[in-house]
Amino acid sequence: MPVNIIHAAQNAGPDTGRLKISVTSSVGLLPVTDATVKISYKGMPDSTIETLNTDISGQTEEIALPSPPLEYSLEPGSSQPYSEYNIEVNAPGYEPVMVSGTEILPDALALQPITMNPIEVEQEEEETIVIPDHTLYGEYPPKIPEDEIKPMDETGEIVLSRVVIPEYVVVHDGTPSDSSAPNFYVKYKDYIKNVASSEIYATWPENSIYANILAIMSVTLNRVYTEWYRNL
Repeated sequence: MPVNIIHAAQNAGPDTGRLKISVTSSVGLLPVTDATVKISYKGMPDSTIETLNTDISGQTEEIALPSPPLEYSLEPGSSQPYSEYNIEVNAPGYEPVMVSGTEILPDALALQPITMNPIEVEQEEEETIVIPDHTLYGEYPPKIPEDEIKPMDETGEIVLSRVVIPEYVVVHDGTPSDSSAPNFYVKYKDYIKNVASSEIYATWPENSIYANILAIMSVTLNRVYTEWYRNL
């Protein structure tokens, strides 16, 4: 699952952000060296603006890319506060990968991890990963309301004896009532990063970022502690 992790950056000029890409193999999570990485605007996928190569660690150098003005992400408004780019990765022995919609905020560094499948892993065509609009900008259904008092229809213990920081969390790819939706095991720290990247902007004041991440962690650990999704 793609992750678009945004961190505060240094030395990025006004109306520019920075991008660094890491490429790993889906088998063994080994770094993919000498991969060719082509970057284009999302609206112009056939026009390459930067070409990079991964090093021995499977990472590219940091590059600066144009972005909207900083104030777009600090004040409510209708203007899109980030620019979007496509990333196409090719490497010997691996199936090509296209990531569409990597978000670049001004004065920030975006870290985009990409996983490639070896050719021996069956893959019919280029894998395309589309990153949806940021939740603060795109239009999404409202949050499902929850009862303050939860029903206790099942027998047995439904609250853990103590709060546990899990190594993995189970992410249900659907509404709680949709038992047919798949479940994915995601590392806890990666899940927190993913949620934070999709719900807040890295351009916000540091204390605002800390407060939101603490709220995300609190809700997640509450779900684990109470085994809220125990039926899935």
